[in-house]
Amino acid sequence: MASYASQVKKELTSLEVHPEHARAELAALIRMNGSLDLVDHHFLLVIQTENPAIARRIYALIRQLYQIEARLSVQRKMKLKKNNLYLVRLMQHSELVLRDLGIIHGDSWLIQTKIPDKILNAEQRMRSYLRGAFLAGGSVNSPETSRYHLEIYSLHEDHNQGILQMMNHFDLHAKTTERRNGYVAYIKEAEKISDFLQVVGATKAMLSFEDVRIVRDMRNSVNRLVNCETANMNKTIDAATRQLENIKFLKNTVGFERLPEKLREIAQLRLDNPEMSLKELAEIVPSGAISKSGINHRLRKLSQLAEQKRQDLVS
Repeated sequence: MASYASQVKKELTSLEVHPEHARAELAALIRMNGSLDLVDHHFLLVIQTENPAIARRIYALIRQLYQIEARLSVQRKMKLKKNNLYLVRLMQHSELVLRDLGIIHGDSWLIQTKIPDKILNAEQRMRSYLRGAFLAGGSVNSPETSRYHLEIYSLHEDHNQGILQMMNHFDLHAKTTERRNGYVAYIKEAEKISDFLQVVGATKAMLSFEDVRIVRDMRNSVNRLVNCETANMNKTIDAATRQLENIKFLKNTVGFERLPEKLREIAQLRLDNPEMSLKELAEIVPSGAISKSGINHRLRKLSQLAEQKRQDLVS
């Protein structure tokens, strides 16, 4: 069964986008997963991914924007991970594409890792760039798991800061940390993860996330209520047990006949009804119903008398 993150990415790769938005998305995919190969004194652009749907997306965006046919190929990994590696190669016009997307500038063929201001200053481009960045280096936990977590990994710090800036433009409460020779912008709040999915266009995944989250949160609330009620019940039982022990102690040492009338009445009532709550006891006081706090006050008085008697016996 496909992971939740894979389901999100599958939905994102199926979105139809305006050419200007496609540029921002493609810029993120190339900036994060692209490299340059030197072949016969010419630079060739290579973008790699382990996800075939993302490889097809890159291929389609290049053809949509530049009417260029890239070359798709697949390599089998021979190391620990056995996943296929999908390569999109641009055999010609690499410079045209890279300059148009703002990935290289001037005479240098060095890929610029900083996100251009024209993206950072335009909300729709930010949405599209975040979509491409998530496809290239993002992951998200299933809402079924024990913790909520969405992240985008960047190799370069200035790129990570740009991702963080864009996330927080949409009030996503994103934070950042350094990890494994790179940087991560991440979100921990369930509501903000849902908002991120909506920002990048994963509407179906967002609705699915919300459905699971609501059920999970409701289940947790019920569990908390049950635990609270159980704790309260245990406290009530413990209190009643202590009251009975104190009353029996007084009966055996002092005798009920030496207690004040009101305390004697309550002591005998509790002894005869050990399982009842204070509220239930208050309603059946022989001399007339009293308040719950009245019952509690008299039982506390009995406990104080029992404690005093114990101290007298010790001394």
